[in-house]
Amino acid sequence: MLKKRDDFEDMLEERRSSSDLKYAFKCYTPVLYKGMPPCKTTVLKSMVLHSDQLRYVINQVSKETGESAGAIQEEASAILEEMAHRLQLSTVRFFAFALTKAFKTLFRSIHVNEEGLQRLQQAIQDHPVVLLPSHRSYMDFLLMSYILYTYDLALPVIAAGMDFMGMKFVGEMLRMSGAFFIRRSFGGDKLYWAVFSEYVKTMLRNGMAPVEFFLEGTRSRTCKSLTPKIGLLNIVMEPFLKGEVFDVSLVPVSISYERILEESLYARELLGVPKPKESTSGLFKARKVLSEDYGSIHVYFGHAVSVRTLSEGRVDRRQFNLQPRFIPKKPSEDTQGFVSAVAYRLVRSQEENMVLMPWVLLASLLLQAHYRGPLLEPHRPQGMTLEELTQRAVWLRGLVRGLGAFLHWPDDKPPSEVVSASLSLHQGLVRVSEGRVRLLLEEPGLLLGAAVAVLSCASYRNQVLHVFLRPALLATAVHTASSGKKEEVFDTFSFLRNVLANEFILCPGAAVQDFEEACQQLVQSGALQASQQQLTATDRGEPTLAFLTAMLEPFLQGYQVHTRTHTLKGNLRHCEALSSDLQKNALAALLRLGAVRRVNGYAFSLFFIYNSNFILDIVLRYLALTLHIICRQPGLAAGAFLELLFVSLFCSGK
Repeated sequence: MLKKRDDFEDMLEERRSSSDLKYAFKCYTPVLYKGMPPCKTTVLKSMVLHSDQLRYVINQVSKETGESAGAIQEEASAILEEMAHRLQLSTVRFFAFALTKAFKTLFRSIHVNEEGLQRLQQAIQDHPVVLLPSHRSYMDFLLMSYILYTYDLALPVIAAGMDFMGMKFVGEMLRMSGAFFIRRSFGGDKLYWAVFSEYVKTMLRNGMAPVEFFLEGTRSRTCKSLTPKIGLLNIVMEPFLKGEVFDVSLVPVSISYERILEESLYARELLGVPKPKESTSGLFKARKVLSEDYGSIHVYFGHAVSVRTLSEGRVDRRQFNLQPRFIPKKPSEDTQGFVSAVAYRLVRSQEENMVLMPWVLLASLLLQAHYRGPLLEPHRPQGMTLEELTQRAVWLRGLVRGLGAFLHWPDDKPPSEVVSASLSLHQGLVRVSEGRVRLLLEEPGLLLGAAVAVLSCASYRNQVLHVFLRPALLATAVHTASSGKKEEVFDTFSFLRNVLANEFILCPGAAVQDFEEACQQLVQSGALQASQQQLTATDRGEPTLAFLTAMLEPFLQGYQVHTRTHTLKGNLRHCEALSSDLQKNALAALLRLGAVRRVNGYAFSLFFIYNSNFILDIVLRYLALTLHIICRQPGLAAGAFLELLFVSLFCSGK
């Protein structure tokens, strides 16, 4: 079902024909919440330090530790000083000038839905606003502020990790452009949590500026959505739940890159190469990216979501009147469930408004062609002909549009031209030779060389997974269920969905809804026929079902590796099995399902294995065998774990 979405405008078009200096020093007069004047940082800090909540926590910590309240007050002041932003318009103007130069060099265009910005402007005037962008690149938060400055909207205050604060000069400049710095984890530090939460809530209660943070918590190295973290979302919703503001508006923002700056870096990180430390020198060394073409960016500002509307009938706010508002209280189970449901809804909204470029379709097809046999099988023809790739891409274009995807495919150009342009932009990942298109492997014949290229390409395929996910789960269930009875297919679908719940955005408790949605989509596409009790694959639907099951196959084998490591004996077909992200998700799923328990820092596991020789049959419902294996110790380097995995997979098969 096609969803109506806003049109886009290229904001770089005007920048290319006008003075960058004049743009940077333009008159900037944003309208704030209820027309309030901007608040000085010193006033904000004073409000936080003298708040009832912080005073209460300081007294509590004083009683627990025996330190004087004055000493703890000084500690709180130091935490706030380290954390707080210090917005200065002169720094914002410098960034506006510098980023304009960089963006015009790096990108062909930056498309923004202006209707979304108009909605955002109205939302900022009416209620406190929280901006929730997707997170695929370091570029995200710079891009957000750049867009809001360009369109004369209030600049956000942005939650940033402490890593950035350590960058000489750059860290302070980010602080002066709206960033506030927080630790990656707080542990049990009550004082730090109190200062942080009160800082954010004070800005929201008083509508001083939109608050911006990433629901996923960190950049997605795989370029598919990560399970949302709800800690900060709990904080920004609390002023409404406690009746301190009438409403809070949550605005999901979808940022889609045609080519990601960090594509090869992400692949190496997933294979265990340590992430480079953020530093000013590293930033200057990375300036070579300015000589490359990164295509287009699409930024879609979604409709504001009212917390008040969402909470009706879901949360009893009277529970917050049973004690003074300033006393911290752990959210109830119902409240936590509500916040979690909202988080999943917002990430789904981000996914639905992601703009897919032709390359994500080509990447999906090329990966499936690459996976026709074991990874290191010699002399097998790789890739596909350019003509075949174009034909398949046109077929896939029709399928994704039928499933409601937000696809940006220039219909005014011949398909062959669109495909050639995409291959040219991503020439670092593919090679066209003698009429065939294949992945460009760094070290052909070596697993790690293949893995870097495949995982880089997979990061683009992953961008379309949210479109195919539910139909792919159903297609796999139809192929693996013991019969076509709806009840049995649903059981397999539900089991698969449960196993992969850490891997994809699958809202808890929505299995029936997802199943019905998938049935409707595949019936409408002609891939399935459905009666009241039966689901049957059609002859003309076989290519669709085969494609969909192949989309899930890398993830299923990855999970199989972590349950049957010593039984695969060299038949590894998918490099995703080597990804540290998939490894983490697989272990988290097994912990959640009760298949894994932790003992003395190690994860000891009893795993289930399904009665099958083919990889997709891992989803069969009956337990056939259990293994007792030791998994990686939390402190073990990812590279060392992968080395053990390689030995287990390949040496045992010799």
